[in-house]
Amino acid sequence: MAHGRTSGSKLFMTVLCMVAACNAVPITELLDRASQRSDKLHSLSTTLTQELDSHFPPIGWMIMPRPSMCHTSSLRTPNDKEQALQVSESDLLSLARSLLKSWVDPLLVLSTSVNTLPHPAQSSISNKIQELQENSKSLGDGLDILSGKMGPAAQTVSLLPYRGGNDIGQDRISKLTNFHFLLSCFRRDSHKIDSFLKVLRCRAAKLQPEMC
Repeated sequence: MAHGRTSGSKLFMTVLCMVAACNAVPITELLDRASQRSDKLHSLSTTLTQELDSHFPPIGWMIMPRPSMCHTSSLRTPNDKEQALQVSESDLLSLARSLLKSWVDPLLVLSTSVNTLPHPAQSSISNKIQELQENSKSLGDGLDILSGKMGPAAQTVSLLPYRGGNDIGQDRISKLTNFHFLLSCFRRDSHKIDSFLKVLRCRAAKLQPEMC
């Protein structure tokens, strides 16, 4: 029993040290890390979209849903950097977290459906989708820590449920088109997340707006 209590105490102290270490990291450094991670996320999604473009049937462009059909389109976000500069820090972080959390289920759909994707670079795409999931999870954890430092408004998250289902299609054209559409939506949102975090980083570093 004494050994159990000792082990429990060591574990508790380890957790306390980790919490203390997290709290000791200044917001500017946390924003730097988050911005680097979001940049990686957007870069990966852009590379993936380009890989799909290399083997995408012309009819796919004709039948692909419009961007307004993305499941996150209902969230009102700044359209450009100028608008983002007018939004408070807490609200920007809330928007970034809302977008990121809304992609947990869709990224899982991409991950499971990529195994049957009729594309010559299927293996490479599969690896990059896994990277997207890992980077998204890591960024989400970091933003959760940040929101705790920035107050209740930053901790507010808008629920944007994905209702597209797990089936991306039965035939080759449907699979490629639906997969591409979902990934294109993620690329658009990852760009927004990256832009919001870069504005936050500039503000924290007290840089002029034109430098952001």
